[in-house]
Amino acid sequence: MIGILDYGVGNIQAFNNVYSDLGVPCKAVVNVEDFVDVTHIILPGVGSFDYAMKSLNQSGLRERLDYLVLKKEMPILGVCIGMQMMGQSSDEGSQLGLGWLEAVSKKITFNLGGDLVSLPLPHMGWNTIEVRQNNSLLNGIKSFEHFYFLHSYYLCCDDRNIILAEVNYGSAITSLVRQRNIYGIQQHPEKSHDAGIQLLKNFWSI
Repeated sequence: MIGILDYGVGNIQAFNNVYSDLGVPCKAVVNVEDFVDVTHIILPGVGSFDYAMKSLNQSGLRERLDYLVLKKEMPILGVCIGMQMMGQSSDEGSQLGLGWLEAVSKKITFNLGGDLVSLPLPHMGWNTIEVRQNNSLLNGIKSFEHFYFLHSYYLCCDDRNIILAEVNYGSAITSLVRQRNIYGIQQHPEKSHDAGIQLLKNFWSI
């Protein structure tokens, strides 16, 4: 069963709608008892990094979540801020992240003639991804598939080998990552029509 963490941040119903249409059992995880029967976890997130981390830490779910992900190696998919939370920290705030990945979130910029220039933010709307590594999460999804993005920060990874796909917005920035059972996606699959539905379906098959 898919467990969608409901800690006050993220569109839980959108994920529920997709999985219901696919005939995949899913439920919102509001308290620790809701983890019963869950085999896959989705960590959604919208808004600011600090608000999301504070909300998760105050939800009563953090300790059990760490145990299931790090000890039991349950598959988890972090979405948007949910992916950024998997790193160590974010330039957006002062809260520590979950610390699962050796990565930090940085504000989107690009280099022009040696100067760092800010792009229009947030990076919002449809953009294509470029697949860097084959992975079961990307079965049936190729480079140049369109996904919906809404973010101003991106995950900067110490180990580029965990990057499955990138998106170009001034420069190549992280779009999808995977480290063992930990998956992260910057774009919103729940808003990305066929490609997003395929990715969420693939996650259930992992």
